[in-house]
Amino acid sequence: MTDTEPRLSLLDRSRTRVGEPDAAALGGTVARAVRAEQLGFDRFWVAEHHGVPGVAGAAPAVLLAALAGRTTTIRLGSAGVMLPHHQPLVVAEQFATLSALAPGRVDLGLGRSPGFTAPVRRALRETDRDFPADLAELRAFLTGTAEITLHPQPAGGVPLHVLATGRGLQVAAELGLPVIVGGPLLGVAGDPEPGLAALAGYRRAFRPSAQQPEPRVAISLDVLVADTAAEAADLLLPEAWAMAQARTTGTFPALEPVAAVRAAARTPRQQQYLEQTAAAAVAGTAAQVERRLAELLDRTGAAELAAAGSTFDRAALAASDAELAELFGRARSAPPARTAAAS
Repeated sequence: MTDTEPRLSLLDRSRTRVGEPDAAALGGTVARAVRAEQLGFDRFWVAEHHGVPGVAGAAPAVLLAALAGRTTTIRLGSAGVMLPHHQPLVVAEQFATLSALAPGRVDLGLGRSPGFTAPVRRALRETDRDFPADLAELRAFLTGTAEITLHPQPAGGVPLHVLATGRGLQVAAELGLPVIVGGPLLGVAGDPEPGLAALAGYRRAFRPSAQQPEPRVAISLDVLVADTAAEAADLLLPEAWAMAQARTTGTFPALEPVAAVRAAARTPRQQQYLEQTAAAAVAGTAAQVERRLAELLDRTGAAELAAAGSTFDRAALAASDAELAELFGRARSAPPARTAAAS
């Protein structure tokens, strides 16, 4: 792939690991963002999860502030802030502050996923808020068209993105906003036609806006590169096993070493979920990953790939990031990875 190909970014959820404190996951995210900038990635996304043992990333704005202080050129974004959990004005003020600290480098991705469990939803005071109305209100604050003027003023603007499936695609089209899509919508492990039809509907319904004159799609999925296909399959196991446990027990756990995953007793249902999660990822040698990503990017017409993979072995993940950057023609200028250098 060359520099004319779509933008390349990483999505890091600050995954925790068995035997480590949560602080290590956050430190790993910061270190990974620094390396991503050195490797030539265009953007680094962080996520929002609450009360999830396997994820330390609960406060995107706070984490992005730390990343802004350690980087100078890479764009930084949330993928995303779950708007039903927050007041639009507060989110606008947080990201206006980030924009003032890192002018022209901050993106605000927004979603509407509910809390992972009922206690979390109660603690977040979730209500049946009007997501399109909240999104429009938030944009008004950031663009200076609301009754309230933000202070500080965002420096260089704060582009909005919508994490979208189904109804979210329609909302983004009506508001003239770019989308980030992933999961079943991409059809990596199944029928791609429903997802392609949904993306075509988004593009047809798109209304140009001051931020976005034409529709824009970013795709996000797990991507891992290794020297051999077998090694790449091993890298997938910790995340796939965590997802299988989440879908059968209701708890999304910390990542475990590959050997522990292989030795773990699992039900037939858990084995099925593990295999489904692995099948929905793009993993393999550099040549295999390049071929599959080229097909996926061409099929979806995506303008950006947000690689979201994670694994227990931090050094292997750092090496995967470097290989992915090289596939996209980015400069491979980062120093050799150390065991604790990536998340």
